[in-house]
Amino acid sequence: MSYKCFKPCVFCDIVAGRGLANIRYEDEDILVFDNQLDWVPIMLLIIPKCHLTQIEFWKHPTLMLKAATIALSLGEDLAPSGFRVLSNFGKDAEQTQDHAHIHVIGGSYLGLYVDQGILSK
Repeated sequence: MSYKCFKPCVFCDIVAGRGLANIRYEDEDILVFDNQLDWVPIMLLIIPKCHLTQIEFWKHPTLMLKAATIALSLGEDLAPSGFRVLSNFGKDAEQTQDHAHIHVIGGSYLGLYVDQGILSK
């Protein structure tokens, strides 16, 4: 898979070695690094090395299968008591990066998915 990014992108900079990141895994297609956020002990980002949108990534059977396999392996190794694998799609879901990515979070009790007060409105 070729790496191309036509606009400024933090994740593309990390892939190209121009951005700082604590790399946890890398192969020819996928890069995994620690999220700069530290809300829970384990916060990883799994990204395709090529710049894709979330939708393009999720519809790409080969890349998504590889990313999912890596996510499960890292989750089991780093958060054996439980973890989440998730993606945000769009503004209402708080997606902040255009470059496709999957989150792996864990290492402590994660609580509810959303604030129950939001659901009752």
